[in-house]
Amino acid sequence: MEGLVFWEDCAVLQTVIMGIRGLMSFVEDHSNEFFTDLKLRDTKIVIDGYALFHRLCFNSDLELRYGGDYDSFADVVHKFFESLFACNICPYVVLDGGCDISDKKLKTLKDRAREKIQVAHSLSVGRGGCVCPLLIREVFIQVLIKLQVCFVQCFSEADRDIMTLANHWNCPVLSSDSDFCIFDLKTGFCPLTSFQWRNVNTIKGTQDCYIPAKCFSIDALCRHFSNMNKELLPLFAVLCGNDHINLPIMDTFLTKVRLPLGATSSKGRRHHRVWGLLNWLSHFANPTEALDNVLKYLPKKDRENVKEILCCSMEEYQQSQVKLQDFFQYGSYTCPAALNLDLPEWVLVALAKGQLSPFISDALVLRRTILHTQVENMQQPNAHRISLPIRQIIYGLLLNASSHLENVSWNALPSQPPAFSEVERINKNIKTSIVNAVELPKDYSDLSILPELSLAKRQILLLETLKVKQTILEPIPSSLKLLVSVTCYWLQHTEAKAKLHHLQALLLGMLMGPLHVINSPGKEDLREDGDRMLYEEFQRVKEQTRPGTRLDLDTAHIFCQWQCCLQMGMYLNQLLSAPLPEPDLTRLYSGSLVHGLCRQLRTSTSVESLLSLCPEAKHLYEHLFNATRSYAPAELFLPKGKSNSKKKRQKKQGTSRSKNRVGTTSDTKCWYEGGNRFGLLMVENLEEHIELSELE
Repeated sequence: MEGLVFWEDCAVLQTVIMGIRGLMSFVEDHSNEFFTDLKLRDTKIVIDGYALFHRLCFNSDLELRYGGDYDSFADVVHKFFESLFACNICPYVVLDGGCDISDKKLKTLKDRAREKIQVAHSLSVGRGGCVCPLLIREVFIQVLIKLQVCFVQCFSEADRDIMTLANHWNCPVLSSDSDFCIFDLKTGFCPLTSFQWRNVNTIKGTQDCYIPAKCFSIDALCRHFSNMNKELLPLFAVLCGNDHINLPIMDTFLTKVRLPLGATSSKGRRHHRVWGLLNWLSHFANPTEALDNVLKYLPKKDRENVKEILCCSMEEYQQSQVKLQDFFQYGSYTCPAALNLDLPEWVLVALAKGQLSPFISDALVLRRTILHTQVENMQQPNAHRISLPIRQIIYGLLLNASSHLENVSWNALPSQPPAFSEVERINKNIKTSIVNAVELPKDYSDLSILPELSLAKRQILLLETLKVKQTILEPIPSSLKLLVSVTCYWLQHTEAKAKLHHLQALLLGMLMGPLHVINSPGKEDLREDGDRMLYEEFQRVKEQTRPGTRLDLDTAHIFCQWQCCLQMGMYLNQLLSAPLPEPDLTRLYSGSLVHGLCRQLRTSTSVESLLSLCPEAKHLYEHLFNATRSYAPAELFLPKGKSNSKKKRQKKQGTSRSKNRVGTTSDTKCWYEGGNRFGLLMVENLEEHIELSELE
């Protein structure tokens, strides 16, 4: 898998391939020996989804400091798949799920979490770095759905399932993970680093297109090392060190064995280890003989234990029992690991379709989750603290999922409330916190029948968790109801410390959804000059924010908190089988735009002057603002330097809330029936959402 690195010079930013340490750069250094040139066309291809969205995020000149330019990222993903379609390449995207019940990668995941904090800090203080925005995976999946790209989310790590599927179809794998240099792939492995999808070529004298690529050959690697037996490669991987195994005692072996010296390389010691181990292993006929020779160098008391661990780790490179082709053909597949846990069928189906996040899987199977750090203020409590009450409800829904999970050793004692552990940032390090689940009413206590509850009951739990009344959402287009609910929740929490210009910038950013649709090709009949002018003004603000603009850390932290609320609000909504439509993230939050608007609203511009260009956008904005202001603390609307007593604040908040409820509810009819082009577009988006759900 991919890790994170940073340098002072942003020009050399890249992702580091984790997998087997040093192997990817080694084989790329010997590209002429181990790779063949391909003109890829007219084929299926199995794509490592995790590797792809990281690659597209980090290597497309996207702004990463402001919490995600999800619109720009969506455009890049769209162009990537357009290139494949132009070459008659049929993609099948396979995404990692949660961790398996053994949680064997926990140390690796914690190490990466620490690295991510350091990189996020680097970005926050104006240096280089690559950190995926919080909702990048959700945006990626939404684009796949829009483009009707076939995809599946595995129950746990996807590598073996990817290999098995590619071999079943005799097609190549596209990834950045060096583990695919070890898997015995019939048609080979194409690294994303040399997959030139931006450089589609045409075959001379025809209209047929192809993508230039390089394909790694495991046979060529083995030929290079004295025709070594390729069955030795899994042992090489575990000796070299990968994501699953990092035994300190193996250093004993490496210091005692005299590894043959290879050609000198700029990569130094790491390449010496790769070269030396491959050379050393090539002298053995099979893995059993080689493993016996490894164990000779270890103390006798450790040999059996080490042998068991190494053999178990080598199994990770064998064919999987999972047949993903069944999912792509019939819409479902059997996963033995999941079946053994006796989870509800609807949960397994929703996980496979990407309708539930790996976060849910980890909470369900391990009662352990990892909260990912954003580019936030490292001196403040981590941004995820604000969404803790939502997570506690999620954890409450996941209790009593399966009798098979009751035997797992959890954190809570029988006399205590059920507990979950969360790996989170504290300052610039990580810690594991114990969080108690909320014990919910009986109606919500059985996960297996949760989707069978009435829409009203599921919606009540969602809105009560977000502390929002149904009536406040009545004037809001359906596709924005969840966003508005989450924003109301965010405003009610004192941790956010949001100011008026933060709220205004967020709501203005939400207008980009309908503006983008109206300004798309083929929508000329809906477009008016005001729409075009406002859209162009927003694009100008977004572009001006990017080059060399100093990051306002407090503002960044506030918007990170909002994204944490949105993330957990979406996960809860998904777990409740979408009582509110899922918002289209690809157009409703652009970090550069929102930060740029925030800066302008604080200094020179007013909402009124911006929206005077487009009355209908102003009308939508007013509905969004009236709904959210009802839940904002009264001091949000006071002139700077003014303050009020708690009693006055409560009175003013209550008064404004009742006023706005009357005003906005009475406008509901004209909103839906008055021919507002923005309203119509929102209804169209909702219908598309429903149609897609039905198709799935």
